[in-house]
Amino acid sequence: MTSLLWIFVMLFALGALAYLRVSLLTSTIVAAIVMALGTATASISPLAWLVFLAIALPINIGAFRKSVITRPLLKLYKGIMPEMSSTEREAIEAGTTWWEADLFAGKPNWKKLHNYPVARLTAEEQAFIDGPVEEVCKMLNQHQVSHQLGDLPESIWQYLKDNGFFAMIIKKKYGGLEFSAYAQSRVLQKLAGVSSELASTVGVPNSLGPGELLQHYGTPAQQDHYLPRLAKGLEVPCFALTSPEAGSDAGAIPDFGIVCKGQWQGEEVLGMKLTWNKRYITLAPVATVLGLAFKLQDPEKLLGDKEDLGITCALIPTDVPGVETGRRHFPLNCMFQNGPTRGNEVFVPLDFIIGGPEMAGQGWRMLVECLSVGRGITLPSNSAGGIKTAAVATGAYARIRRQFKLPIGKLEGIEEPMARIGGNAYLMDAVTTLTTTGIDLGEKPSVISAIVKYHLTDRMQKCVIDAMDIHGGKGVCLGENNYLGRGYQAAPIAITVEGANILTRSMIIYGQGAIRCHPYVLAEMEAAFDPDPNKALNDFDSALFGHIGFTTSNLVRSFWLGLTSSYFSNSPHKDKTKRYYQHMNRFSANLALLSDLAMATLGGSLKRKERVSARLGDLLSQLYLASATLKRYQDEGRQTEDLALVQWAVEDALYKLQDSLDDLLNNFPMGLGRVLRVILFPFGRPLKRPSDVLDHKVAKIMQTPCASRDRLGKGQFWTPSPFNAVGIQEQTFKDILACEPLHDKICKATGKRHPFMWLDKLAAEGKALGILSEEEVALLERAEVGRMKSINVDDFDPAELRAQTLSDETQHQAA
Repeated sequence: MTSLLWIFVMLFALGALAYLRVSLLTSTIVAAIVMALGTATASISPLAWLVFLAIALPINIGAFRKSVITRPLLKLYKGIMPEMSSTEREAIEAGTTWWEADLFAGKPNWKKLHNYPVARLTAEEQAFIDGPVEEVCKMLNQHQVSHQLGDLPESIWQYLKDNGFFAMIIKKKYGGLEFSAYAQSRVLQKLAGVSSELASTVGVPNSLGPGELLQHYGTPAQQDHYLPRLAKGLEVPCFALTSPEAGSDAGAIPDFGIVCKGQWQGEEVLGMKLTWNKRYITLAPVATVLGLAFKLQDPEKLLGDKEDLGITCALIPTDVPGVETGRRHFPLNCMFQNGPTRGNEVFVPLDFIIGGPEMAGQGWRMLVECLSVGRGITLPSNSAGGIKTAAVATGAYARIRRQFKLPIGKLEGIEEPMARIGGNAYLMDAVTTLTTTGIDLGEKPSVISAIVKYHLTDRMQKCVIDAMDIHGGKGVCLGENNYLGRGYQAAPIAITVEGANILTRSMIIYGQGAIRCHPYVLAEMEAAFDPDPNKALNDFDSALFGHIGFTTSNLVRSFWLGLTSSYFSNSPHKDKTKRYYQHMNRFSANLALLSDLAMATLGGSLKRKERVSARLGDLLSQLYLASATLKRYQDEGRQTEDLALVQWAVEDALYKLQDSLDDLLNNFPMGLGRVLRVILFPFGRPLKRPSDVLDHKVAKIMQTPCASRDRLGKGQFWTPSPFNAVGIQEQTFKDILACEPLHDKICKATGKRHPFMWLDKLAAEGKALGILSEEEVALLERAEVGRMKSINVDDFDPAELRAQTLSDETQHQAA
């Protein structure tokens, strides 16, 4: 019995050491001390010491361990792991890891998260948002853009150019604004709340495109020529990557260039003949300079010994003979400029390569590094801005619109989708803020950018559908007063671009995350293919035994946190958010453990098991979304009136994480899911989705003027200008609430319960009774005008809705 007790003590000690991630040497010493104590009490036999020494000595004597253990395992590892292609290596090595690596490591450092600086706008950035951004929002008539012009008005195009909207990323020495990533995000959020066309037009030149590439890789001559012209709007840029045969698989582009000699401006120069066929290129129909990605070939070896130089990026003025642009795509009736571009054996000098001839073949690295920044800003910000506006506008509409003698927002069936909109609006704003904070700290977060692109565009689409369901016919009938319909149409566009969401979830998030975020896997892979055998052995040994300790720790942590429901794990706060941090400690350990087990059982084939990869990626993603939400709550001073929004957002993210974890265990390789379920969920699934009570609280915030509601819609365009339906409705919302006591006063005076409609008539009756002041009468009359504008829908003369008249020539051809 005493021996069993000491076995238990030893297991407990080793488990505690693994939980705390104590070093191998320290763990061995502690284990030896426990053995010595057991020997002193005659509880441990000499045979146990022999077993202990047979294990402890080999793994602690470096030379012996490397020779007997590590060397054979390295040979086996090389045989199992396929060597990475150059494009795979460049994609994995591009960018940096940041907070997502902490989440992946099984033991998040919450102090580190909360110590990241609070994102703030400079006075110059705030002035730009309050000035030019506010003004261009007032100028835009979305119905005119989408139904009448099929484009932004020329006056808006010129205003954008004149006021530096295309120059937010360009440094001031070239005439740009040099805004922070956070400021770019806030500008795009405000624009997106007004028009997806406006936000896209501004977002693309400030994202992946010539400006970004030039600043990082351009030659001084290229920078001095193009960047001032881009900053002043004298050049309109676009970037052409996607081909008909290569969409999400961008590395497979068939477009090519041949290095050769040719005539340029009357002289023979070394250049290249380019042939391309691109589509889905935003701003291509109006671009004056084309950023082009292609595969460069040098069959005559004019540049060196290689024939296939690889993906290359070049800047091509669109007035070069042979460049075909000017036509447009028609993406779901959304009128941002988007179209194809083509060229057949277009000759240009080698100096057109971004960075000059020495950057030939470096295009893929350039693209994936820059994409990690742009993809983390533009689409996530557009999605967040659209839903922030939709959340506040839906709350106002639900309070104004009445059915069954009640504001529809008080109906429980409406509260459920409203809560989804409000909770997601809070979360999405938090996520864009944390992500741009990382970018402003110098990170190029390739994994995070994939997470936020996928999850924010996905949540945006679902929230727009919820908003449409609540608005009913108001959302369906297009016109100047419809602020949802065009966003609803545009939502699938964001899902498909910059990496289709299915691919992003199935391959990119975890495909990059498992290698980049894991503390040892990339080191093991690099060691395995290192040409120096001694260095390879030493590096592999260090990574391998670090990996073994890491996996052991996460196994122990997962078991203990599951057994105790993580109640004893650390949390930076003791309030109502405490349990969220503790659950995330548990799920972080689960993610790290399951990743190692998935890689061990599937090896290199894991990248082909896309549903396993997708679910592991979901765990990492939802942890990031939840942690961003908690970071926002911290940064805004832990405003307790916002707690319902925080709780809804975090509980929704963690419940989705739990769903993905459950599905993963049901489909885990080699039938390990049942065993793992006992370790991870010993008492069943611990979390529930947000409750009906929480839904009610969020819906109430959306329908009540308060500081929480103001923070939910902070930074959006609320001015009640002639073309801003949401701004006009917001004023009506406030008027309606102010009228409710007046309505009650009239009902009491007349002894009759009047319906809450025809407020102008009630105003006249109250005036006649002498119970209303002139200001109160005017308020009721104004509120009735706004109420009817809010609940009515636009209608048109039939002639206004006819398709554009065909020219006589086109009619003749059609006949």
